[in-house]
Amino acid sequence: MTTPLILAGSIERDMAAEYYHPPVKRSVTINGHQTSISLEPLFWDMLKAAALAREQAVSALVAEIDAQRIKSPTPPGLASAIRVWLVAGL
Repeated sequence: MTTPLILAGSIERDMAAEYYHPPVKRSVTINGHQTSISLEPLFWDMLKAAALAREQAVSALVAEIDAQRIKSPTPPGLASAIRVWLVAGL
């Protein structure tokens, strides 16, 4: 019988192979202005899924996240804000 610790280790190895990739840069239009965002593929997938669930385009969701980010007293970069928004929604 496999112990949870060994099972967790094997899951972590599988995740490492599948999810740990360098960031991918994509262009997004926010309020008529094109910008590039670098996110790891896992976060791009999560962002697309969130936009689909909200029935909106990825660029529209990014614009909402950007508007929230700018209101912060110490706004993070846009890529960081997207990651935080996605993780906070889990």
